[in-house]
Amino acid sequence: QVQLVESGGGLVQAGGSLRLSCAASGRTYSRYVMGWFRQAPGKEREFVAFISWSGGRTDYADSVQGRFTISRDNAKITVYLQMNSLKPEDTAVYYCAAGGRYGRSWLEYDYWGQGTQVTVSS
Repeated sequence: QVQLVESGGGLVQAGGSLRLSCAASGRTYSRYVMGWFRQAPGKEREFVAFISWSGGRTDYADSVQGRFTISRDNAKITVYLQMNSLKPEDTAVYYCAAGGRYGRSWLEYDYWGQGTQVTVSS
């Protein structure tokens, strides 16, 4: 079992930055692939980024490539999403997830946080 709690969301102007954190608990946390997804009102949940258990492999959605950076600190059992050059279309609830294999589908992930709201004003 892995429990995930996101934080760091908020309201920011376009062009600004936020850093989301996902604190995890559970004895096997470090073995999981960690992902970030987001869901805007009226839209499906979409993949943002994932990171391997070692941190050596990452993947990003085309829409955030070059602006967002995912990282993890296994000693602190926390995964981060640094978001720069934010755009209004990045507005969504952002979810942290843990899964046993790499993937861009939310179906690949077994554990989810409650989400944190990110709002980017124009």
